[in-house]
Amino acid sequence: MKTVLILGAGTAGTAMAHKLRRKLSSEWAVEVVDPSTKHLYQPGLLFLPFGDETEARIVRDRGSTLGKGITWHQTEVKAIDTEHRLVEIAAGGPLSYDFLIIASGTRIRPDLIEGMLGAGWRKSVFDFYTLDGAKALEAALSNFEGGRLVVNVVEMPIKCPVAPLELTFLADWYLTKRGIRDKTELVYATPLDGAFTKPLASKTLGYLLEDKGVRVETEFMTGEVDAENNVIRSYDEREVPYDLLVTIPPHTGAGFLEDSDLGDELGFVPTDPHTLAVRGHEREFCIGDATDLPSSKAGSVAHFQVDLLSENLLRAMDGKELEPTFDGHSNCFVETGHGKAMLIDFNYDTEPLPGQFPIPHIGPLPLLKEARRNHWAKLAFRWVYWNGLLPARPIPISPTMSLAGKQLTVAAEAGGA
Repeated sequence: MKTVLILGAGTAGTAMAHKLRRKLSSEWAVEVVDPSTKHLYQPGLLFLPFGDETEARIVRDRGSTLGKGITWHQTEVKAIDTEHRLVEIAAGGPLSYDFLIIASGTRIRPDLIEGMLGAGWRKSVFDFYTLDGAKALEAALSNFEGGRLVVNVVEMPIKCPVAPLELTFLADWYLTKRGIRDKTELVYATPLDGAFTKPLASKTLGYLLEDKGVRVETEFMTGEVDAENNVIRSYDEREVPYDLLVTIPPHTGAGFLEDSDLGDELGFVPTDPHTLAVRGHEREFCIGDATDLPSSKAGSVAHFQVDLLSENLLRAMDGKELEPTFDGHSNCFVETGHGKAMLIDFNYDTEPLPGQFPIPHIGPLPLLKEARRNHWAKLAFRWVYWNGLLPARPIPISPTMSLAGKQLTVAAEAGGA
């Protein structure tokens, strides 16, 4: 029996396990290592703080998300020995493999910022990238009666780069519905020189922030949270005061990657941007948030990588050369508040453009434009996630980006791709 071993059972790892189980013959075992008994639908964390989502709808037992024919090792990974093709685990093992797929995701690290885990943590300083953090923020927002609400991205890369913007837009809507928006100053502090990493999208999203009366602090490199004085302080000594702080802490890769000498300085895996092979290795691959790729750390990217890597893995098993098929394709809905959302579609070389999606020139979803259809499509995606993306069933969206139906002249005029 030959083995494909997958480290991590989040979005990327679970979808890959299902995809391979369908594609591989019975002579191949598909095994997954993950210590958590729960699977979290992470996009739901955005809505939970505003009372628009529930824990019951975004959390499922891990056993119910892994199908038949997939072996689940409920334990932690300690280290990877690529020379002998072994993975050391906390309980039992070691586990051997013929091919390895690293899908260990990211972890938030509030401990890396001075004062973040101090006296204000989960009292006046909150995260929302974890279930506990989102629930604590929900309680804080329900008691919030006005003041200065600051959303702060500490550094890049982070999971779902647009989520902090979405939270800001949803906060504007939430406070408006509660009748306290005029009593609240909203501030968005980012280490970037604009609202988003792509110029055209940043211009559009920046306009939305201005239109909603959100003050933007750009190139703000957070070095300290001073909970005693309720300010965040940058490395160049700039200060942003707050009454309620929503922070997106630094992200790093899994700890075992550092112990295995496979991670970079942030613990992310150096990965070929097109084949998804771990650089310098022939039988090890990496997908999802664990990579060091310049693509977004988002669920759609994991889905597209799963489709393409599963084909490349079959080639590797047959001793064939890998195909450089992944183009960094990503698409995501951006909640803009007041029942509307924007949809963006881009890859390594082409920034988000106006147009129609998923059917060129028809839609029904407009790109780079606010629409209620996009908002309802984002809400409907939870069903698609549990029933389509996670079990790796066919979804009629190309894993590589198509330019059909997009307005290329907009990018040319903006100096883009």
